[in-house]
Amino acid sequence: MNSLKYKNYIGFVEFDADAEIFHGEVINTKDVITFQGETVSQIKKEFIASVEDYLEFCATRKEAPEKPFSGDLHMRLDPILHREAYLAAKHKGKSLNGWITDIIEKAILH
Repeated sequence: MNSLKYKNYIGFVEFDADAEIFHGEVINTKDVITFQGETVSQIKKEFIASVEDYLEFCATRKEAPEKPFSGDLHMRLDPILHREAYLAAKHKGKSLNGWITDIIEKAILH
């Protein structure tokens, strides 16, 4: 993955060959934070500047900036599916949270 990290914000970077420019977006918030640059060095600087601009913008509006995703994920399941997932986790000797985490990791990494 072509990513950058700064103050727990993660920026994903792509290269547009036609425009000959790097462009990126912070991917771990709901707010839209974008940046671009013509070189690797410039894209890194612009990423940091965009995060800082976002934080300053929030401060001037006296609003809390959206924090990067915390890791808490609340789900609603059909009760039967919930029970079946719980039983599958127990069968594997895992907590429901651990079992779901394993499944998501396998889906993303494979």
